[in-house]
Amino acid sequence: MKKILTKNLTEAKSFLKKNPKIKSIDIVFHDVNGVGRGKIIRRHELLNLYESGRQFPLSVLGMDITGEDVPDTGLILEQGDGDIKAWPIVSSLKSIYNSNPPRGELFMTMSDIEGNKLNIDPRNVLESLIDQYEKEGIKLFGVFELEFFLVSNNLDQYGKLQPAKSIIGKKRSHRKTDVYSVDKLHEMIPLFNDIYEAAKVAGLDVETVISEYAPGQFELTLKHQSNLLKSADDIIRLKRIVRAQSRSHGITACFMAKPMENVSGSGMHFHISMYDKKGINLFSENNKGKINPNLLNAIGGLSQTMGESMLVFAPHANSWRRLVLGSYAPVRPNWGLDNRSVAFRIPSSSNKNRRIEHRVSGVDANPYLVALTVLSAIRYGMKNKIKPPDQTKGNAYKQKQNSNIKMPHDWSSAIIFAKKSKFLKETLGQDLHKAFIAIKEMEYQKVASTVSELDIDLYLNAI
Repeated sequence: MKKILTKNLTEAKSFLKKNPKIKSIDIVFHDVNGVGRGKIIRRHELLNLYESGRQFPLSVLGMDITGEDVPDTGLILEQGDGDIKAWPIVSSLKSIYNSNPPRGELFMTMSDIEGNKLNIDPRNVLESLIDQYEKEGIKLFGVFELEFFLVSNNLDQYGKLQPAKSIIGKKRSHRKTDVYSVDKLHEMIPLFNDIYEAAKVAGLDVETVISEYAPGQFELTLKHQSNLLKSADDIIRLKRIVRAQSRSHGITACFMAKPMENVSGSGMHFHISMYDKKGINLFSENNKGKINPNLLNAIGGLSQTMGESMLVFAPHANSWRRLVLGSYAPVRPNWGLDNRSVAFRIPSSSNKNRRIEHRVSGVDANPYLVALTVLSAIRYGMKNKIKPPDQTKGNAYKQKQNSNIKMPHDWSSAIIFAKKSKFLKETLGQDLHKAFIAIKEMEYQKVASTVSELDIDLYLNAI
């Protein structure tokens, strides 16, 4: 990993000058689970942060979803829990819309104490792969879509999450679906207005909002852009914006993959395209009606590696409740033209805008790891000219799985697949792979050893 160069102070000085009322700044880095962690600094500390970074214990990169240390990552006492440094990410310093008192927010990336980028920080590893593509003359374009639920702060009478009441009219939807309902959007319009304003302040190009397939579920889209690293930064920042603005309206934004039973879960679809130095789309058709071999090989790589990569795309116990037949969530490594029942969809588009829509990930996945794994699989497929399975036409859920591609069937088997995967170890790098697997194994043990309310309900009076 290359060094993090000390940034000049122009960005920080300009920010302070434009925002005289801001007295504190959230400094945030994102761990293996994509959880934002960090500190709140005071205004007078900002310039020093840009000059010298901010020290953290190494163990902050070896924690599980609850923030508990995971010793098997090798990042805790094994190395004495020494210091590392967090550094500002260029152009990520923004004011936070509607905060009281006014605050700023700054995203950080991690280095060792000498300033060498840490390969345990998922963002650094993704940046390194993007650099490799660019050295080969390939420009990456991409964007993530954000699905989420707006839920009440109070559970229902059965202890379950329930859709939030609308801001206008105070109505609660219990129907199975309100997909594409404009009225549902209007009922939440004060919140969406604030989300758009907050996104504008943060420099995000947020576009369409729709009412999704389940009660209380919505989707926001971002503009397709040429800075793929920023695309991953943007989806993380958008999640923070949606959560904060929802909280200000007295409701909770939920980014669990499957928060409610018997309705659809929330995905994080990833659109990816590639261009050469001349601006020619590497996936576009050279001959009309004939799919580009690059595109087929890319899908071949994605298909062949999907099973061993599922822990990245479905990293939590709850993630696997989303992956059910007939739910618009893919369960097999299949592909098709403009087909929403497959894992890898080729949307209808002009030849210039040909792209792959990777539909596997839940909204609970870490976008840095998702982008890294998808890009690595595409690279593997294109370099080795991997042939994809036959194109899926019609309902993919009713068709047989390719027996040559093994798939994990639950979270436990996904951890085993990922642990044994040579592809995933090479993609993440040895250190990040070790930490990722250790964290997931500890989280699995927590879930597996917990006596749940369902256990009591099923067994207390029955056996």
